[in-house]
Amino acid sequence: MNSHRLLLVLCWLACPTSWARAETLQPDALVVASEASLPDPMQKQPGMPEQYELLEPDGVSLGVAVASSKGILLGEDPRTRVVPVLGYEGERLFLRGLSGGVRLFQRDGLELNLLLAARLDNWDARDLDAAQLAARGIDRRLLSDRERAAEAGLGLAWKGSAGRLGLEVRTDISNASGGREVELGYSFAVPAGKGLLAPGVAVSHWSYKLSDYYYGTLPEEEAAGVPRYRPGGAVVPSVSVAYLRALPQRWRVFGVFKYQWLPSAIVDSPLAEGDRGVPSLFVGVSRSFAWPR
Repeated sequence: MNSHRLLLVLCWLACPTSWARAETLQPDALVVASEASLPDPMQKQPGMPEQYELLEPDGVSLGVAVASSKGILLGEDPRTRVVPVLGYEGERLFLRGLSGGVRLFQRDGLELNLLLAARLDNWDARDLDAAQLAARGIDRRLLSDRERAAEAGLGLAWKGSAGRLGLEVRTDISNASGGREVELGYSFAVPAGKGLLAPGVAVSHWSYKLSDYYYGTLPEEEAAGVPRYRPGGAVVPSVSVAYLRALPQRWRVFGVFKYQWLPSAIVDSPLAEGDRGVPSLFVGVSRSFAWPR
């Protein structure tokens, strides 16, 4: 058993793209904002939960979860949705909900991956509160919708007895924002009752193109009369904790909580509510199935 991959299931229960919106709480959500690992060999670790071998991600996982997050944009209600859970872990290929990739290199705890992911920070102008926008001098009819994005990049991680340290760089390849996100995260796993608990910390840097597109004004909006606001590059720290427990018949239950701190440049946007803290919660159940690797 490759125990270094065990907590990838906690990772793919929640992975690193934005958690700001409820949709991204799936296996973006399915990443816990980071991954964790346990020391080898797991069999010799005291206090390990029963059926721990069923926690290792292997083959296909299917399930359902409830995702909830606080709205960031002006007048945006908190979002609570039922979402499907889909994952696949093979020798080289993996799919974790809204992200996937190929393992390019893996040896002695060091791993290099080619990544492809979806960013669901998109929003429709009609979902923003027209009255609150007007109070800030913005006519909602002049705002354009923001689009989803496809991102590609590289992920480098080191995993050992002290936990997992990972660095990811992802760039928009769909010409939505044209921006880039760099995320550095650390997490570790500990036994907790009959399951595993994985606390984590992370810090992300959003490029100015990414921040300006989703939380600022666009040139065409400014030309139509919307007051200019460009937040520029932003640093976004976060903490998370994930819980995973194996059940009979290859079922698993899981939960992920993440809290993100937005910088003042994002909070001060005329499109934003103005709250720095963004909590997110993702809980669900899944079942793994044997699949050719």
